[in-house]
Amino acid sequence: MVKNAPYRFSDFESITFKYGLGDSMVNQYYSKTGDFQYVNQDDSLIKTKVKMRKDDLLYLHRKAAELGFWNFPDELKGDVGSAKGRNSPTYYIEFRYKDKSKHVLYDISYDKEPKLAGAAKSLITEISNMISDVRDRDKD
Repeated sequence: MVKNAPYRFSDFESITFKYGLGDSMVNQYYSKTGDFQYVNQDDSLIKTKVKMRKDDLLYLHRKAAELGFWNFPDELKGDVGSAKGRNSPTYYIEFRYKDKSKHVLYDISYDKEPKLAGAAKSLITEISNMISDVRDRDKD
């Protein structure tokens, strides 16, 4: 069954991960080049390289499959009309493969399906932690 899965790691190309408040997703990571930019606590834009290994990417691919990422709707948005919905943290996750890709736009104010929101938050945490772990590993 794993070999016939719709998204195989052997076809994997890249992960794109963006986040920020509302429509401003200035924090971005692209696994193919290792480009990572983020705004630090001093409101300065930092640009650096964070190059994940094949094992790191395989882990994230498997975690996405475990959490059901391939079955997520393309958008998980909260009530745009509310103040909470306009300026809430928003995340964009894309897994790109040879012949297809899957992306999800997730707004923290999304509150329709708690299990789905929990799975999206878990994947965001896994990707964020992996970026941090790789940065720390590369400093040594």
